[in-house]
Amino acid sequence: MLFHEAAATENDFVLLPDADGTAVGDLDAALVARLCDRRAGRGGDGVLRVVRTDAYDDPAAVAARGEAAWFMDYRNADGSTSEMCGNGIRVFGRYLVDHEGADPSRPLPVGTRAGTKVLTFDGDRVSVDMGEPAVLGETKVAVGGRSLPATHVSMGNPHAVAFVDDLADAGPLLEPPAHDEGEYPEGVNVEFVVRRGDAHVAMRVHERGSGETRSCGTGACAVMVAAALADGTGPGTTYRVDGPGGRLDVTWTPEGRVVLTGPAVLVAEGEWTA
Repeated sequence: MLFHEAAATENDFVLLPDADGTAVGDLDAALVARLCDRRAGRGGDGVLRVVRTDAYDDPAAVAARGEAAWFMDYRNADGSTSEMCGNGIRVFGRYLVDHEGADPSRPLPVGTRAGTKVLTFDGDRVSVDMGEPAVLGETKVAVGGRSLPATHVSMGNPHAVAFVDDLADAGPLLEPPAHDEGEYPEGVNVEFVVRRGDAHVAMRVHERGSGETRSCGTGACAVMVAAALADGTGPGTTYRVDGPGGRLDVTWTPEGRVVLTGPAVLVAEGEWTA
């Protein structure tokens, strides 16, 4: 089975080319977890299957037909499916440009479980229109025996954004933070955020199904929205969001849409024989 490795601000993924839906077979949770295992597999924060919308019967892929030729079948490192991955879709787009003939001078629509997203390219930087955020109110997360206030933001997947005084004091991120299972029945991504300056924040993130990662694209978008609301700026602003893996730029447009921009690179390819 052919695979590619890709990274976006050190959020790393295994890409599986499967244009006609026959090359990969049953992408079950055990296979995904083994591919993502950093000691017994290839290693990654998640798996992206690259499949045509007309070759895949997932309801989201079917719904994207007529809008997008390609569908991002994204799986977390534990094998669970996820609605959206902001860094993942940008490396997905990079793969389509480098290997499937997509034209980087034109907007590129991609189907996802959170609807069709549109990518644009500027050299090694890739932007994705993530759509309108849903701000769902205040919530709490429990970390290291502490309860922290947080803002519930959905970017197609759920996020709880908590502002802290020091990222080193964010708690044991390698363990899943506690959350309200009634509010988040399928789990939640939790971002811990500090301010670095005007329109500039830094974050650490615990992603459901993957643990602490070096970067999270949807998380950066949720962080930007929460910060802009707290700062009283709202739409019409751009924030720099730093993670352990590097910088992302997030714009909340005057029309209310969130655009995520940053690098996305393919780093290796090979054959999976296990």
